[in-house]
Amino acid sequence: MAKKINFQITTPERIVFSDQIDEVVLPTAEGEIGILPNHIPLVSLLVPGEIKIKRGTAEEFMAVSGGFIEVRPDKVVVLADTAEREEEIDEIRAEEARKKAQSIMHEKRIDAKEFASLTAKIEKELARLKVVNRRRRKTRASLR
Repeated sequence: MAKKINFQITTPERIVFSDQIDEVVLPTAEGEIGILPNHIPLVSLLVPGEIKIKRGTAEEFMAVSGGFIEVRPDKVVVLADTAEREEEIDEIRAEEARKKAQSIMHEKRIDAKEFASLTAKIEKELARLKVVNRRRRKTRASLR
């Protein structure tokens, strides 16, 4: 039997995912990193983006807004500010939130703190939309 990774994504509200997987790709400040079984220990910042989880030939995607990653040889733990499975994301709400944040950013003078907050909001919504669009493409492909 092939070696697996015990993988868990936790937010302040709930455990979003907990299972054994073959591989995970995570967004970090330095770029995406792929984690396979027996990866060297690592702690890193998680940035807004898309998490790709592989189990066999199946892939699952989730949107995260930031947090921390801890990699141990036998376990990977993601402590995320927010995390959503692709089926949980409301595309219309995500697009509206992105547009609203961009509009505020462009319409009025904002200080550095508000700019950083709006930038983070936009990145979060873009990650959500990326996961939704991937699901839409996958659905279209399966209908062909």
